[in-house]
Amino acid sequence: MNSEDEIRSVIVFAGTTWEASIVKSLLENAEIQAFLKDDIYGTVEPWVVAPGGAGAVKVVVSSADAEKARQVVDEYEKNTK
Repeated sequence: MNSEDEIRSVIVFAGTTWEASIVKSLLENAEIQAFLKDDIYGTVEPWVVAPGGAGAVKVVVSSADAEKARQVVDEYEKNTK
């Protein structure tokens, strides 16, 4: 297997627990499997997992779905601003 073909986890979003949960739900609605990283520490002690506690909870997807996931995340961010 070529290293470029290797499937790995990719962080596509970082934010609060609330924001990350919404993004995860949007990704799942687009049939992209996603999970939250640092969701407990990101809530209880966000400064432990991220500098200053900003963007402590991450949404992670497979590298195979990363491009499609980024489109969903970009649309979410466009609509929240």
